[in-house]
Amino acid sequence: MQAGSSLQGVQTAAAGITWDLPYRWTLGSGQLGSNLEVSYAYWHIRSGIRSDQAHLSQWAIVPSLRYRPDEGSPWFVDTGVGLTVTSSIYRSRERAFSTRFNFGTHLAIGRRFGQRAEHEIALRVEHFSNAGIKRPNPGENFIQLRYTRRL
Repeated sequence: MQAGSSLQGVQTAAAGITWDLPYRWTLGSGQLGSNLEVSYAYWHIRSGIRSDQAHLSQWAIVPSLRYRPDEGSPWFVDTGVGLTVTSSIYRSRERAFSTRFNFGTHLAIGRRFGQRAEHEIALRVEHFSNAGIKRPNPGENFIQLRYTRRL
């Protein structure tokens, strides 16, 4: 689960599932692992042009890489790039996307905790845009606080 907002006044709440993938690499004293995230997000657009554009839904599938500086460290850094689709084209007073299909990228720093390291909290920066496939392509940036419970 995660929640946050953009500098343009868009608030988001998201829920999803993440699967660990079997790909792992040793990087110095640390380890680089992989996972796949599938999520649903609700965007509340406070500065919508029309009332029907006051919110939208977003679905995403994002493969990610996670780096832990050493085997016992509770700290990690995540990054990923994936595909997203929204229920309508995003429009606000300041910005308008040209497509419902976009790319999502993120960078996060977080920490695992709990008796079995089953809890995680992370600060995550996300960017959504169509990577220049169609104009306009203003993109939107979000700051998110994320909580994960590992099963």
